[in-house]
Amino acid sequence: MSHDPAQVYVPEADTFLLLRAALSEVRSSDRVLEIGTGSGHIARDLSRGAAVVATDINPHAASSSRERGVDVVRTDLAAGIRGTFDLVLFNPPYLPTRPEERINDWLEYALDGGITGREVIERFAEEVGQNLAPEGRILLLISSLTGLPETSALFEKSGYHVSVVAEESLEDEKLYVLRITHGH
Repeated sequence: MSHDPAQVYVPEADTFLLLRAALSEVRSSDRVLEIGTGSGHIARDLSRGAAVVATDINPHAASSSRERGVDVVRTDLAAGIRGTFDLVLFNPPYLPTRPEERINDWLEYALDGGITGREVIERFAEEVGQNLAPEGRILLLISSLTGLPETSALFEKSGYHVSVVAEESLEDEKLYVLRITHGH
């Protein structure tokens, strides 16, 4: 399938912040899963040192990532992905979006976090445990618009430990990379 570049999320400050955090976290022995890879920018850079599998629900993003040499599966979150991973990365759609603000195209999957900005993150929090190795780590990018305390609580109530490992201030929001591990 040829893809429409206008339907693929272009790497921005959030992409680069998550990539820097991932490069600090990744080990060469890691099996890495990047959910919502978009352009494949992060997966491609990490695959130079680790085994990386990526997913995206957007067919244009999956096609774009494949063209960059990324091993990508078109699916929702990690549906159908078998096995466990040492490092799971996710730059989810985190923008609070009211129904009347929806744009109804493939790019929306990269942006629309529902009313709270946490709708996709809530599903991810419920499902990620089936793909996370016992000593695995999650790096999740969120925005101050998404709610740092509320997002942390989603994972903590399931027994995870959450810490902020990177942050960056933009004009109207602050970006955070959360490192999430099984509570011990």
